[in-house]
Amino acid sequence: MQRTIKRLDRTHEKLIATIGPLSPAAFAQRPSETEWSVGEIIHHLYLVEERVIKELEKALAGPPQQLGLLRRFIPTSIVGMRLIKVKAPRAMNPVTPPDKEANIASYDATRHKLKELCVDVGQERLKKVVFKHPFLGTMSGAAAVSFLGYHELRHLKQIREALRKLN
Repeated sequence: MQRTIKRLDRTHEKLIATIGPLSPAAFAQRPSETEWSVGEIIHHLYLVEERVIKELEKALAGPPQQLGLLRRFIPTSIVGMRLIKVKAPRAMNPVTPPDKEANIASYDATRHKLKELCVDVGQERLKKVVFKHPFLGTMSGAAAVSFLGYHELRHLKQIREALRKLN
């Protein structure tokens, strides 16, 4: 779990370093009508992370479960690649993201909550939690946490692409 948390921290630090200097106008500007603004991407990351935490907490309240052998080895790193475009589930679409400061603060608070959860319950317990991802299928709670790091990396790449288009 330490390795996963370090990866979460590294990616999050890069994300904050990329978006921190943006003006509120640049943060809210869409590269095109069909692409999300940086603010919308951050709000999406917040929505996804909040949802995963809630699902993990719900599963942790129940008895430990064991996944089948093959389901234990979901390659969550594939999420970090932007080779395949995936449409977010409707509930994860950023409809009205808050302003820059509130948006970043919400996302930072959610990341802190995720890390606390990981430390409190530990990797072994998270391995015995079943999490259902809409595209990747059934995975362990530990894999769901790993997914979040790669999901953030995927969207960091999207943010960099959006910023190149805006310049």
